[in-house]
Amino acid sequence: MKRNKILYGAALLINIFTISACSKSFLEPTPKGQALETTYYSTPNQAFAGLVAAYGPMGITYHDGYTSSEGLANAASDECYSGGASANDQITWTAMNNMKLLTPAVMPNGLWDVAFQGVSASNLLLSKLDGAGLDQATLARYTAEAKFLRAYYYFHLVRWFGNVPLFTSAASLDEVYAVKQSAPSDVYTQIEKDLNDAIPDLPVTVSPSDYGRATQGTAKSLLGKVDLYDKKYAEAATVLKDVNGTPGGTSEYGYHLMDNYGDIFTQKFNAEAILEIQHSSSQKYGDWSGNVLTGNMYAVMCGPRNYTFKTAPAPTIVTGWGFTPVSYDLVDAMVVNGNYDPRYKYTIYNIDSFANAGLCSYSATPFTLNFPYTGYNVAKFAPLQQFKGSGGNDYLNYGVDYIEIRLADTYLMEAEALIQGNGDKSRAQQLLDAVRSRVGLPSVAVTLDAIKNERHLELATEGHRFFDLVRWGDADKVLNNMEKGYSKNFVTGKNEILPIPLAEFANTQMVQNPGYNH
Repeated sequence: MKRNKILYGAALLINIFTISACSKSFLEPTPKGQALETTYYSTPNQAFAGLVAAYGPMGITYHDGYTSSEGLANAASDECYSGGASANDQITWTAMNNMKLLTPAVMPNGLWDVAFQGVSASNLLLSKLDGAGLDQATLARYTAEAKFLRAYYYFHLVRWFGNVPLFTSAASLDEVYAVKQSAPSDVYTQIEKDLNDAIPDLPVTVSPSDYGRATQGTAKSLLGKVDLYDKKYAEAATVLKDVNGTPGGTSEYGYHLMDNYGDIFTQKFNAEAILEIQHSSSQKYGDWSGNVLTGNMYAVMCGPRNYTFKTAPAPTIVTGWGFTPVSYDLVDAMVVNGNYDPRYKYTIYNIDSFANAGLCSYSATPFTLNFPYTGYNVAKFAPLQQFKGSGGNDYLNYGVDYIEIRLADTYLMEAEALIQGNGDKSRAQQLLDAVRSRVGLPSVAVTLDAIKNERHLELATEGHRFFDLVRWGDADKVLNNMEKGYSKNFVTGKNEILPIPLAEFANTQMVQNPGYNH
């Protein structure tokens, strides 16, 4: 009814239409093989294949390393530690946790590479659509989707890296090498323009066969989020009100809060999901070749190591690699004076307690890099048996989707925009109340601090917390909490963004972000 089911990460199409960032710079302007680009995109079917390729990078969780955006954001936040078998297991993840280690040579390059693959595929598609023989309605929709996707990828880039090259057309190799980075404000302006251009030509709703493709509600929700980050509070509140409709009701796009909070994470394309990144368990990958996977790699990464289920109520999950164990900070936030937040059991599971009761077995490796193994694990992306692939390598085939934007998120973003922008406080109260009422919590007076706390609890481990702390200016005091006995070594003026990968400086005009030497 609402969202679309295009399969993100189709390996063949990505290999055909996008670039390999490890051999040249980040944005090689043509697909592999010049002849292919010049003869392709000449039919409607080929245009659709190009559109699928532009969606593809949204779902990549493995590309020259483990590049799950939500997982890495969790590791950088106060909600999780990086984890793994040891401090040297995926050092880029450890560097996200302990930012003292974060350098241009030790960072998850895939965050850069994959997003620019998406930019490249979107720009290439936009340059070819007029010659693909599409009817006017289809041409308008594909153009709108490509602009939405370009905006989506650039929003990821500007949040992670700040100063990035801005391409709005397919570029020659000479142009790639000559380009300089744009100011974040210019990137935000282009993102907002692309989304405003896209919204009128996107469908209001779609059929189940198209779940995963952009709709007007998807684009408006992303625009509202972008406006919030750009501190355009009145604009954010206005566009998010269109998405949200009456607090607690069903919006014009068909979105409504799920009655059962836990169903959000087990029912694909549910009524609360606005932007859902689909992961497949049917590709049956058997090896790591190609660096492109449609399964959700983060699912197995965050599962407990060497886990064996014995009996309920231990979780029926598959053994994992022990990354992003939940921090004591998050546990303390969700368990106050012995009272558990109603969302706790859908957010965290205590594997130690199950093992101590003889309900399961597992092996935990104690860490030595200023963070402990807590025994608490991420529940929302756990490698559940129901999402395990039916063939190939189990680790590569988890069909656990990632809901990047959902309705409770947009409720809280609108409420924040109203408070930050001195807007309608009574509506902000209704939005906050609706989120809390859904899980049986009473009303609290709406303030910015109340909204911050609700985002922490409602959206815990979903990859939002680090970015929220940065945009609020709270990262230093929260991530360097020596009262809790540890620090993530966040440096204000530096660690709000990542260093640009070393490979991007060869033959280009790029300059490194402040505070990072290369």
